[in-house]
Amino acid sequence: MLITHGWPHATRPNAVTIGNFDGVHLGHQAMLARLTARATSVGGLPTVLTFEPHPREIFTPHAAPSRLTSLREKLEILKALGVGHVHVCRFTKEFAALSAEDFVRRILVDGLKARYVLVGDDFRFGAKRAGNLALLQTLGERYGFQVDVLHTIEAAGQRASSTAVRTALAAGDMAGAAQLLGRPYSISGRVVGGDRIGRKIGYPTANILLKHNRPPVKGVFAVRVQGLARPDWPGVANLGTRPSVHPNGNPTLEVHLFDLDLDSNLYGQHLRVEFLHKLRDEQKFPSFDALVVQIGKDAALARELLNA
Repeated sequence: MLITHGWPHATRPNAVTIGNFDGVHLGHQAMLARLTARATSVGGLPTVLTFEPHPREIFTPHAAPSRLTSLREKLEILKALGVGHVHVCRFTKEFAALSAEDFVRRILVDGLKARYVLVGDDFRFGAKRAGNLALLQTLGERYGFQVDVLHTIEAAGQRASSTAVRTALAAGDMAGAAQLLGRPYSISGRVVGGDRIGRKIGYPTANILLKHNRPPVKGVFAVRVQGLARPDWPGVANLGTRPSVHPNGNPTLEVHLFDLDLDSNLYGQHLRVEFLHKLRDEQKFPSFDALVVQIGKDAALARELLNA
């Protein structure tokens, strides 16, 4: 898969869809399936135009939504779904000031040589989101590209959207989030060194480096881990600030892998942690001994749920 950044300078025609694609949920997947199916007929490479960072992280950083996927995770999923080209536009206030017509002419037509543009029925574009579907269709006729629309995709009785996934995750509904995503919610990252407290109390953990400090879930979870010697390695994970250990710390992801050789060296490995069941919220315990007892209960419950 071709990955380009900055201002686009395509050398061949493209069939393009546009969006943040956070989470790459079932609605996104339906759009990508149509894009790849139509790309051949219009002689274009199936191309995703996405933005980094998320626009709301520029305009309302304190109210920006938690990310469901890092850029790396998003790119891996898009590649697996058959996308041929991803162009990552750096989203800045200057970029956001492009008028709707300038966005189409400079980015889609001159930059990406779009012959086919697929959007959702709520698509808006250009400065102050002034451009709508009707304007895009008018500009398509002017500049010679076909406009196609994918209407709402529903899953589990609701519109598949990144917001719906975040809502399910915030409620601890991991099964509901998985239905919307078409796969378990996961976080991937590199294993880094920690304070080794888990090893001292009999529950060694792999500490996963988080790309963002505002994960959409917090608490204790039964998990499966990909990227080890065998797939679906079971474990229990804590995602949060560890109030009993570091009351004012940043969020961390710590995974205790069941029955893993204590001498295993995981540092530097890239793992994907799939969150299958939420066991409880994080809590501050009155003593370290009480924390250790609860970790034992969490591990036992996670084993039971994963073996069910």
